[in-house]
Amino acid sequence: MDIKEKLEGYLIELSIPFEKKGDNLWSVNDSSKNLENVIVTLNTDVVTITVPVMAVPSAKKEEFYETLLKLNATDMIHGAYGINGNNVTLVDSLEGQTMDLGELQASLDAISLALSQHYPILSKYRK
Repeated sequence: MDIKEKLEGYLIELSIPFEKKGDNLWSVNDSSKNLENVIVTLNTDVVTITVPVMAVPSAKKEEFYETLLKLNATDMIHGAYGINGNNVTLVDSLEGQTMDLGELQASLDAISLALSQHYPILSKYRK
């Protein structure tokens, strides 16, 4: 079984609704699990899970960046916050060849938990 088939099989087994958007691109939207606008990509052997979080605020940037770094260092189980252009994203990567169901579920659960726990912290920086 190739990585694409394995990944789709795991999403089905986890009962996570997804839509295939391209050859190596899937969109996951499950509001009941706090997983909305999640993009899953496969690049060679690496499965990347990316979630847009918010625009980088125009005010208090230094404080905002420090907050993101502190969350990355102290409160992230899987993945990390990053900046892509003018947007904050939450990203995690998994080794496709060795990825198993539990690892994918742990990554998605950690992303969901981070989004729900960190929203009150990060939302104060929104415009």
